[in-house]
Amino acid sequence: MTAPSDLQQMLQQVVSKLTGPGGRFELIEDDVLGNRIPVVRNRDRRVGDLVAASRAWGDRDYLVTANRRLTFTEHADAVAAVATALRDDHGVGKGDRVAILAANSPEWIVTFWAAQCLGAIAVGLNSWWTPKEIEHGVNLVRPTVIVADAKRAASLANAEASGFSVLTVEEDLPRIVADRAGADLPTADVDEDDPAVILFTSGTSGRPKGAVHSQRNLLAVVDYHRFSDALVAQMYGRTYDDSVPSESRYLLTSPLFHIASLHNLTVPRLATGSAVVMTEGGFDVDKVFGLIERERVTNWGAVPTMAARMLEHPDTDRYDLSSLTAFALASAPSSPEFKQRLRAKFPFAQQALVDSYGLTECSTAIAVATAPELEAFPGTLGRPILTVALEIRDPFGEVVPDGAEGEVCVRSPFVMLGYWEDEPATAAALTSDGWLRTGDYGVVENGRLRLTGRRSDLILRGGENVYPTEVEQCLEEHPAVHECAVIGVDHADLGQEVAAVVVLRAGHDASEDELREFCRDRISYYKVPSQWKITRDLLPRNATGKVLRRDVAV
Repeated sequence: MTAPSDLQQMLQQVVSKLTGPGGRFELIEDDVLGNRIPVVRNRDRRVGDLVAASRAWGDRDYLVTANRRLTFTEHADAVAAVATALRDDHGVGKGDRVAILAANSPEWIVTFWAAQCLGAIAVGLNSWWTPKEIEHGVNLVRPTVIVADAKRAASLANAEASGFSVLTVEEDLPRIVADRAGADLPTADVDEDDPAVILFTSGTSGRPKGAVHSQRNLLAVVDYHRFSDALVAQMYGRTYDDSVPSESRYLLTSPLFHIASLHNLTVPRLATGSAVVMTEGGFDVDKVFGLIERERVTNWGAVPTMAARMLEHPDTDRYDLSSLTAFALASAPSSPEFKQRLRAKFPFAQQALVDSYGLTECSTAIAVATAPELEAFPGTLGRPILTVALEIRDPFGEVVPDGAEGEVCVRSPFVMLGYWEDEPATAAALTSDGWLRTGDYGVVENGRLRLTGRRSDLILRGGENVYPTEVEQCLEEHPAVHECAVIGVDHADLGQEVAAVVVLRAGHDASEDELREFCRDRISYYKVPSQWKITRDLLPRNATGKVLRRDVAV
């Protein structure tokens, strides 16, 4: 077996060839919003241009579901029809917001690309939001049009928001595609640093914030994936040519309002000519494995919760999963022991399993650990990816030496423009010289990142972020609640689940069921606490009055 040091040396040689002078991914230093940072010299400038270029892939599969197929040509035609209707019938133009409130579907993706061709900003609204959360998101971004499926359109009707048109996934979009057949694909004049997408991320303030990603951000992600394909090809002695469509087939199992599914799967695959095989509805091991077998899926990025359910499934041996050659865990941390269990049960995980660290504000991964690295350096998350500068800083913003703990800070072409219409939050996250303060804590050991703490006591439930402050603010609206603390507790399937300690007001009473129902009407189901402790004892606090979460127990 090749030693990790030999593999690392070989990898460095290939990377130098690809990114050095004259290489396909030659890196240069350029001005990005007033700061000099590394970028790929030969890069695209407009996200919408990828649609016209994708016609070169012709009748190859782009979008595949259990019962539908859309070729690249059919997809481009549908995008042209929807973009034309958005422009002519609804006045959508550059900088306008086109929001999508729907479960995963080909129409979700067609709408996204239609917005890009118009220079509009596609807004991925969380399809699990309650009417109150929808109301906040819609009123924040003020979309011109919302494309919604029937279920979410009903929730939208219960939200106090107006000033937009609604198009339905089930009826309006198929009608538009039919009526506008043969329409020319619109184009728009946009700058690299114009906004392209808004995706929501919760924050310590408790309200979802809209992370604004630029044309540059998305196209840098595309080039990173092209680079990764080239790197793998050359490591195996194959020639890489990005004018030739990729034979890879990618499984999409997470919501499209996440960067994992949108920025890092759907968008790059249009550029590389790869198929996106989409699951619809809730995660079901049999349906997923059936799709992998039928469609010969080669690549899959799963959240640990999905992987845990795979491990528990009693009869996975009856599926042919031999096509899988790349399997990644993302969106939530997983232990070395858990990864070893996956390797032991599933042959595809033995050499294909990778892990990564990223966040919405950074558009893609910050660091990636390959399968050999995970075995040689368990618990680490690999080295920073192409064009990412990573520093560990102390509370005063000073860089600390390797091995010392501090806040993870990054700068790259992937870093968001900021939070939509939230200057204080943007100023808190981004420094004047373009560094993103992640709020996560870790150390760098021999160039590899190891996380030591989660930002803002974040709870990671089944790959979804739950911020305690948001749940606490919801509970504190109840008239019987004096104060409360929300924490994450370990869960075998979900990784963590949400738990709440509630202190009641004098003279008031409230049951678990009453508080649970109160939350269900106001926040998404996955944020509602599943464990409760109702007490009249005050929460533990430090000298400055802050709750000591480490001393809170359910």
